[in-house]
Amino acid sequence: MSDLTDVSAVNDDVGESFFDDMDFDTGPLEEELRRAAAILDPVPAELRQIAVEAFALHDLDARIAELTFDSVVDAIPVRGATSVPRMLTFHSGDVTVDVEVSAQGLLGQVLPPQSASIEVLSGPQAALPLVADDMGRFTSDVSPAGPFALRLRTAGEVVVTEWLRA
Repeated sequence: MSDLTDVSAVNDDVGESFFDDMDFDTGPLEEELRRAAAILDPVPAELRQIAVEAFALHDLDARIAELTFDSVVDAIPVRGATSVPRMLTFHSGDVTVDVEVSAQGLLGQVLPPQSASIEVLSGPQAALPLVADDMGRFTSDVSPAGPFALRLRTAGEVVVTEWLRA
């Protein structure tokens, strides 16, 4: 019995080393299989909705940052000013996030100043990753299009802002 186990172990080692040396490009094949599956066996709309809702719960333990200031609602408009940036302030517990949204992108700061990783969430697209420096400052050259939210990961917690339309 032990000889049989030794032979299978040798075969496993030979198989692994043989395939480790080969470089398979599965990109085109995977894309073609995805297209075929989408045509022959599409995902039902109800199942897709359930999956989206389940994914929304993956940050269930995150704290929600409440919008406490929005320049569109709370600021006094200036006559003659065009294309002014939108100023937003979010607050959750001890964390405050100030964000300026303009056509040029995002500019913001996490208070109290601390380093953090920040993701700009915008629907089904991949999250845009940002990094806040030690002073809590972060920038992005990409202005969010449509609804967006921010997910901050600080040293000990996750904070997600309310969703807003840019």
